[in-house]
This record gives sequence, structure tokens and C-alpha cells, in this order.
Amino acid sequence: MEQTVDLPIAKQARNIQGLFTRIASHYDLMNRLMTFGQDQRWRREVIRRAAPAPAAHFLDLGTGTGDLARAALRQFPAARLTAVDFTVEMLRLGKRRDARPAWISADAACLPFPPQTFDAAVSGFLVRNVPDVPGVLREQRRVLKPGGRIVILDTTRPRPGIFAPLVWLHLHLVIPLLARMFARHGRDYQYLRDSTENFLPAEALAIHMQAAGFREVGFRRLMFGTVAIHWGVK
Repeated sequence: MEQTVDLPIAKQARNIQGLFTRIASHYDLMNRLMTFGQDQRWRREVIRRAAPAPAAHFLDLGTGTGDLARAALRQFPAARLTAVDFTVEMLRLGKRRDARPAWISADAACLPFPPQTFDAAVSGFLVRNVPDVPGVLREQRRVLKPGGRIVILDTTRPRPGIFAPLVWLHLHLVIPLLARMFARHGRDYQYLRDSTENFLPAEALAIHMQAAGFREVGFRRLMFGTVAIHWGVK
């Protein structure tokens, strides 16, 4: 199943959509390189923390090429997967790799689903890219069933500390070098650096989740504090 809806996208979101269209073909490779292969392990943890019943209905929001959706199907082969992104090229690549999920083009701030549709809502590296974080969190809560879980994997603003010089080197030297070597649009990865350094601290995202109505909110930092997994329950 593939469905396209009208996307109410502001200029900022359109710019991000264009960026992800340009980098779609090497998106997965760059994720592996930039995280030293750790992103696959993090995605498995996201699915474990979502912890639905084996035949649950997952929403993978900002799915990209579907890494989280495929991780969910490996851990829960009987699950139903709805994979949503507003970048059509990402969806095209994802569907080519695995036709099992329902691949749907939609805006995370305006989902085309009725309330209480999903058992779990997961996302990987989505939230820092949306103009309205509280609105996207509320929208996920709307489409979750009572007791449904939200789990978010994303970069987070680095904290000062002993690892700060290493983090700076990784963001400002290692990632640009990898982008020049392996990506056709290396300049686009400057956005990753800037969006990571300017995104919410992990504590602030947790507060936004609580304000959106989620309970039992928690998070775990990863990779010297530049990545975090957040979770909560409707």
C-alpha cells in the first residue's frame, strides 16, 4: 500500500525535505559511518523499548528508508508496520528494499490516521528536523492507543565535559570528511552538525513529552551524549 497526501509544509520543512531527497541514496551508508555502526544497535533498542504485543501495529514516523520498520519486523515478524515520511525518494528506496510495510507520504505534524490507531510510535532521527516539536509529539499521542508507547531515537545537544573536544572533532572534522568521501552532497551534512548542536538538550525533550501528555517518560544518552533514546506511555 502506498498513499500520498497533501503536505502542509512550511518553508523550513520544504528545505529539509529537499535536503533529504538529495541525500537519500547514501543516507543509510552515512548513518553507519557516522555512528561507527552503532545506529543499528540503537534501532533494535528502540523496538525493544516499544515492547508491544507480537502482532502490534507500529507507526514508524520519519521512516527514511525504513531501517526502524525492518528492525521491528525482524523482532516482531507478525507485526503490522506503517512507515511514514514526507520525502518521497526515501519511501521509494525503502519500498524497493521491503514491500511489507505500508509506505505513506505524510507530514509528521498532520498525520492521516484516526485517533487510537497504533500500539507503538517509533522514530529515528526525526524530531530535531521538525519545526514544531510539541505539535508532532501531540500528534503521535493522538494516534496512539491508550497504553501505547512512544520511543524516539535522535541526536541531542552535546553537554560540556571531558568528551566535549572529541564530540567537536567528530561533528566538525570527521563527519565533513566522511561526507566528502562517500556522499555526493557533502555540504548537506553541515546541517547534521548544526541541527545537533542547536537541538534540545535531552532533558528539555523529556519535558516536552510530559507536556504533550506522556507519562513514565525517560531517556538514555548514547555516543558521548550526542544521541539519546527517549520513551513514554500514553
